[in-house]
Amino acid sequence: MDIRQLEYFLAIVDHEGFNRAASALYLSQPSLSQAVQALERDLGSTLFHRIGRRAVLTEAGTALIEPARAAVRSLETARASVAAVHELRQGRLDIAAMPSQAVEPLTTMIRAFSGRYPGVSVNIRAAFTARDVVDMVRTGAAELGLLATSGPLTNKEVVSHAAGEQRFVLVTPPDGPFPAGRPVACEELAGQRLIVGQRGTGMRAYVDGLRESGIGFAIAAETEHRVAILPLVLAGVGLAVVTESWRTTAEQAGALVMDIEPKTTLQIALVSRRAEQSPAASAFLTCALAAIQH
Repeated sequence: MDIRQLEYFLAIVDHEGFNRAASALYLSQPSLSQAVQALERDLGSTLFHRIGRRAVLTEAGTALIEPARAAVRSLETARASVAAVHELRQGRLDIAAMPSQAVEPLTTMIRAFSGRYPGVSVNIRAAFTARDVVDMVRTGAAELGLLATSGPLTNKEVVSHAAGEQRFVLVTPPDGPFPAGRPVACEELAGQRLIVGQRGTGMRAYVDGLRESGIGFAIAAETEHRVAILPLVLAGVGLAVVTESWRTTAEQAGALVMDIEPKTTLQIALVSRRAEQSPAASAFLTCALAAIQH
């Protein structure tokens, strides 16, 4: 078995097919297919069902994903350890982040890290829920993760590093129902039309909690695309409860941003694998946590 074959296998999984994987790897599709066939012969199992242009994982293929990621990550750690002798002049760091936290504090964290290690490329991978982040870090799809939770995060699957908190705020159009310059009591959201995210996020849990407490409102739109929330608000579709990481962007776009009382917050955490970290991951943790404390 060749580590490159495992990298090719994972590329097909991540890009959901041979065509896109071949393009991402700058390979011809026949070369990629031959490499996978060699891996299948070596393992004695078919890894994909070829259905037209689609590649569907077999049971054996599904079982290979996590060990393959661990093997590839171990090799990357070894390569990065060698690069560390040269003070991280090159390399790549994969970070899984939820959408709101990818705005802040991730921007501040990456700015601090890139200023010190400009040769290391940071690859931000999208994760919509805290569970998604933990799973990506645990399985090796990403080395670090940035997430938000309403309660403490256990350290059984990953190691958690506290990275501050973010309160919930209300975003309205400039001609919205509430005057600028004052907080909005959560009871005042009764009767309003809200734009919400998908279940499993802290923002959605907060508005669901309002409804459970007897505050009635209508859901004007539900979106998995966090970037759609602000345009929808500005278009007058409804109001949105988001974390304060969106405050600057929303205000620059012309929206009003108001604190919600009583103050409710999400706990932000950087999470890392329990296994040995690459030098880039260790350096990022140090830089990132120092940056947000200033």
